[in-house]
Amino acid sequence: MSRWLHGVKPAVLIKRHCALFSLALPVSVLAQSNGYAGSASCKACHASIYDRWSKTRMANVVQDPARHPEAILPDLSKRDPLLTFTKEDITFTYGSKWKQRYFKRVGDDYFPLPAQWDITHKIWRPYQVKDGTDWWTPFYPPENAKRPTGPLCDGCHSVNYNIANKSVTEWNVGCERCHGPGAAHAAKPTTANIVNPARLDFVHANDTCIQCHSQGRPLKNPIEGRYYDWPVGFQMGLNLKNYWQLEEHKLGETTFTHFADGTAHKNRMQGNDFVQSEMYLHGITCFSCHDTHGTSNSADLRKPGNSMCLQCHGPGSPNGPRAATLEAHTHHRAGSAGSECVNCHMPKIEQTIADVDVRSHTFKFISPTLTEQSKVPNPCGVCHADKSTKWAIESMRGWPAQSPWR
Repeated sequence: MSRWLHGVKPAVLIKRHCALFSLALPVSVLAQSNGYAGSASCKACHASIYDRWSKTRMANVVQDPARHPEAILPDLSKRDPLLTFTKEDITFTYGSKWKQRYFKRVGDDYFPLPAQWDITHKIWRPYQVKDGTDWWTPFYPPENAKRPTGPLCDGCHSVNYNIANKSVTEWNVGCERCHGPGAAHAAKPTTANIVNPARLDFVHANDTCIQCHSQGRPLKNPIEGRYYDWPVGFQMGLNLKNYWQLEEHKLGETTFTHFADGTAHKNRMQGNDFVQSEMYLHGITCFSCHDTHGTSNSADLRKPGNSMCLQCHGPGSPNGPRAATLEAHTHHRAGSAGSECVNCHMPKIEQTIADVDVRSHTFKFISPTLTEQSKVPNPCGVCHADKSTKWAIESMRGWPAQSPWR
């Protein structure tokens, strides 16, 4: 049932309605040969969904500043020792929530520039993947200018990336990234000629997101002489396990990718986390909680805050919590940060840039005792940063109905 559960390794996605390929082929020409039509072809029949999706970060993570000058978030006119490039060097921006990176086109490929913008702190930080961190670093020179984004990034930041000619149907996470090639469906819409993840079993449905929201590597590498960090050859309708393996982890070891208990140590590992969870084992999917077509809620959640969790969980529910009230379960007053489900079950402990962390997706409560034993951060310490692990352990021992063995 769960081939992801025993180690093996994972990856992100995007939009843009003009095809910016190295060969500059129009979308219509590509669609005729490989079955892709581009997201714009979905708009006529799915106008409201298309409109919502077009405003999401998935649809706009990669931007061309020549067309969208507002995409560059920092003021490049302000001098900084880390800022060694100009606006003219930037072919694409990447990201708009936690960090923004910059890619430069050289020849028929793109390369990351050496600084990134920390959006939270509004400062420049160096950008370079250090040797000995990601698995692929031994196979590329250390300089950014020799690490092309094609094999290392672009397969997940586009639709239908062609490794032979480095073309894409469109940049960003377009409709066909999650629904598979759509030209036949656009020409003659039926349920038989398009993939609807909602109709798939939970394993293949979750693979829609795991293909990019995970840390891993292709089963076969190198591919045509290059090492790729995304599932080359996979498209919706195929079986991801034939193309991709999740990052292996040895229990008890803290690594660049994992904490000692197997929880992810860094961003873009939501899939690695989720396949370990009770939620996954019980058939919950990523889109049980998220609507990637876009909502007004944080993280495109289907419902805001606790209401997302409490539709399935609640006092007295067989799904838990097994307490008379939510406050009795959380031991924090209603409406406080300590009574927010995500703050205990999805703590921000996975690094995205510097001291900015994102939420874990194992949904388990990480006990302060585990912190003491294995140095895995616990949610008590995230909120009560001025308190010690010993304080958290002693506090929990005083809670009524709390197991003494945690």
